[in-house]
Order: sequence, then structure tokens, then C-alpha cells
Amino acid sequence: MNQFVPKLFDCMKGYSKEQFVKDVIAGIIVAIIALPLSIALALASGVGPEQGIYTAIFAGFVISFLGGSRVQIAGPTAAFATIVAGIVAEHQMEGLVVATVMAGILLIIMGLLKFGNLIRFIPYTITSGFTFGIAVTIVIGQVKDFLGLTFTYSPVETMDKVKECVACIGTIQVQALIVGLVSLAILIVFPKVTEKIPPSLIAVIVAILMVKLLHMNVKTIGDLYTISNKVPGISMPKISLGMIRDLFPIIESDNFVVTKGLDNCLFVYTIVLYSGDHRCFSICRERISGGMIGSRHKPNMELVAQGAGNIVSALFGGIPATGAIARTAANVKNGGRTPVAGMVHSVTLLLVLVVLMPYAAWIPMPAIAAILFMVAYNMSGWREFVKLVRKSPKSDVAVLLVTFVLTVVFDLVVAIEVGIVLAALLFLKRMSDVTAVKSWKYLGSEIDENNDPDQISLKVVPKHTLVYEIIGPMFFAAADKFLEISAEPGIKVVIIRMRGVPAMDVTALRSLKNIHEICKKKGITLVLSHVQEQPRAMMEKAGFVYHHNTVYHKFDGTPVECRSYLLTRKAFETA
Repeated sequence: MNQFVPKLFDCMKGYSKEQFVKDVIAGIIVAIIALPLSIALALASGVGPEQGIYTAIFAGFVISFLGGSRVQIAGPTAAFATIVAGIVAEHQMEGLVVATVMAGILLIIMGLLKFGNLIRFIPYTITSGFTFGIAVTIVIGQVKDFLGLTFTYSPVETMDKVKECVACIGTIQVQALIVGLVSLAILIVFPKVTEKIPPSLIAVIVAILMVKLLHMNVKTIGDLYTISNKVPGISMPKISLGMIRDLFPIIESDNFVVTKGLDNCLFVYTIVLYSGDHRCFSICRERISGGMIGSRHKPNMELVAQGAGNIVSALFGGIPATGAIARTAANVKNGGRTPVAGMVHSVTLLLVLVVLMPYAAWIPMPAIAAILFMVAYNMSGWREFVKLVRKSPKSDVAVLLVTFVLTVVFDLVVAIEVGIVLAALLFLKRMSDVTAVKSWKYLGSEIDENNDPDQISLKVVPKHTLVYEIIGPMFFAAADKFLEISAEPGIKVVIIRMRGVPAMDVTALRSLKNIHEICKKKGITLVLSHVQEQPRAMMEKAGFVYHHNTVYHKFDGTPVECRSYLLTRKAFETA
């Protein structure tokens, strides 16, 4: 399997007319689902409603055409909404275009360098924490429109929005609240009646009819935005060195220079991208009956496609895009099995843009808020969040809660940076706790010597011999554990048994060298026993091991085979 060949080309081998019909139907259904979501997510991102449609059209088509997945549907997603809103507020649309193009270039480079599998190094606690945090942020951002509040100013930060909601709570508009509640009720109840019709579409239609027929004084999209149904042309961004410096801020001090993230979009892209991608496939495999697609995606090609799709989206006036969980799941449910479905979804939205986009001005803002409430609820994974808090180790809970709080209070970039650092430190602490240095002790009958040739008989050790066993990885965080190895007066031989050491680093090797020097000064022979491959190779490369061979020795007259690595040229002798 060529990992840089788009999945579409693989699917064309043996492609049938029957599958084409299924892909077309699935693409049209997904487009109907994507229409209100794209508009809502665009508004949540601080841009016009048509720009969400542009994203689904252009980015969705390119990503499906070049992508490494058979079924993934790309477009605007809730995960990016808060990030994009922050960039637009600070740098306007021009800054967002530049940031998206740079992010796309970075993603292409990462794909070509085969960085597609690096997402597995992001702990689940971090992805769960910032996902729940994003959901909370989206909900807070939509309270104003849902309640019909009138703000004295337009805050950008989440906590400022909370303060403004509290301060302006007396401006609640009852009619807006009624439209919002009815829309929310439809979104909750309608899927239990039928899954064939998207509930968001029904909610939008009902909300429009309520406002028009009952002459309700409720703000609509048309009251706040000018909507165009024209197909956008390519517009090259005005890139300046000053803007690039703003998007790539540098923190300087007397001793170091540190790049502060890669911009709100750039740093988060690969994390959210593959988090969403893998969650899509998890849903498709585990929750959708009969939806087993039986195909592996190409992560590196997907990175390239996502990069290209985001560049094209920015050039045509769109916003950042990535794999959408709900739309991908809907695609699989309705028979989509190839990238053709994603391409049909984009073409369908293009037709909708030209024909029906002016009518989007009728959509009430409380209905948009209700849709985003449900989007936030579905993406939050609150049940899993609560489960992790209740049943996970304290260190994992700490990472989870810190990531969540920082996402809400500050932003996603800070949350991920701090979360990763904290997770790494706690992991090192956990691994250091696992590593132990123990004196040799009997293991009883749980070890079968006949089936375990490396397990030597545990006989009485002579008075002049000390035996230690190291269990766990030997690395810098556990280096202090090796100080427990010491020789009492009269000791001639110290044996360090390393059968339970899978790996070691330079710090641990230095500790062993220090132990060897101490033993050398005291005339003590140091023996490393049962050294595994990685530590052995490291010792040999560093010139620490003089020679190694199989040594036979007698403990109290009993012959014992002990595969040892001698650190002195003097043979292992006993009195």
C-alpha cells in the first residue's frame, strides 16, 4: 500500500455502479446535514454564514479527493470555532487567511515527513479535557443569542462573556428564548422519531416559520450579516512580514529564545485533526450497526490532503477545516464507502449556495444557538469525562482537569501546552516509582526453573557477596534509586541483576559508572547479570563493558550458570 496515493484512486479499482449510487445518496444526505451546521459553526467562528459553506465546498472536496480515508467528511468543526474566533478578533479575516495557509503548508510538510502517527503520543486525558473545554466554551458563547441578550460591548474571551451575560441578564428577550427552546426541543426529540431527516434542518425550518408567521421580534442572520450566493473567486492574501511575526510570536530572554506556539491554528491542527479522525473511525466501527468499512486509512496522506484543503479553503474565503465526526458517521450510515460521497457532498452544497443561500438570512439566531448547543453536547463526551474523573488515577485526573480549566479560562493552545508538559512530568514520576532496587530475595514456587532457564537458583549468598536486582527502566527520573546500591565492609563482589531492566539512558549509565568507580576503589568486583539488549548495546557503545561471556561459578558448591557482563578485567572469583 503506497501511503502517498489518495484513497480515491485505490477505491476506483473495481468501483461499481451500485456503489456510485450509494455514494451519491450518502453525499446528498450529508450535505443536508452539513448545511445548517456549516452556517452555525461559521457564525460561532466570528465570520459570515457563507464562509462556512465555502469551507465545506472547497476544503471538503479537496480533502475527499486527495485524502487517505474512504469515508471521512471534512468541513468546519466545533473544535476550531473558538480558535478561529480569537484569530478573527485580533487579526481580522486577513490574519485568518494567512494563518490557515501557513497551517496548510505545515500540515503538508508534516505529512511528507511521515508525522501522521505522532498523534498517538497525545494522552487521552488531554484530548478529553480540551474537547470538553471547547464544548463548554461554545455553550457560553451562544448564551447571548439563545436568550436574546443585549450586550453593552462584545467580549472575546470566554470569562468576559460569562461576566457580560451575568451583567446583562435583565435584557432577556422572551420571544428569542421561546424560539430557542422550541428549536432545542426539536433537536432533542426528533432523532427519537426518525433518523432519516436531519433534526437541525427541521429546527431551522420551524424557527423560520415561527418568526415569519407569528411576526416575532427575533434577530435573524440577515439582521447581522450580509449574505451572498455568489461563488467566490480566488483571492490571494496580503502577506506581510509584520503579520507573520504576529502570528509567530517570539519570546526572548537573556538566556533563550522560544517560539510561542505556532499560532492558535498551527499548534492545534494536527492534534484536533487526528483526534477527530480517529474518533470518526471509532464511531463508525463501534456504534453504527452494519457500518464496518473494513479499511485502513493513510494518516500521512490525510495530513497532506488536510493541508491542501485548508490552503484552498483560505484562498476561496473559507475557514479552517478538518474531519467532522457527525458528518462522517452519517456518511457511513447512509452507504457511503468511497471518497466520492464526500465530493458529492461538496458539489451539492455548491448548488445549495447558488440557489438557496439568500434564504439563510431568515434563520433566527436562537435556532443557530440551539444547534450549537447540541453540537457542543455531542462533542463534549461528558459521560466519559465524568468516568475519567471518578475512576482514573489522581495524576490523570489532574491532567484532565487542568487541560479543561485552561481551555475555558485561557485558550486551547495554553491548555495543550501545559497539559502535555504536566502529563510528561507525571509520567516520569510514575515510571520512577515503578523502578526499584531490591536486595535478592526468594521467589518461592511461583518460578518454574525448568521453563525459565534464565532464572538461576536462589541459594544462600556468601557473606562476601551482595546481590541487587533492579526492576523497571533505568533513566534520569529514577537515578536516585541507584544510590541505594552500596557495599558493606568485607564485601568482595557486588552483583547487579538487570533482567527486569528493559531500557536505560545516559544518566543511568553514568550512575552505574559511579558505582563501578566506588567498587574499583574498594577492590570490589562488580558484575552486571542478565543485561537485556538495549542496555547492553548502550554499555558497549559507551565502552563501559570490557567483555562479556558465560561465566560458571559455584555458590556453596552448587554449579550455577550466570550470563554476566564483567566490568573489570579480573575474573569473577570467590573465596
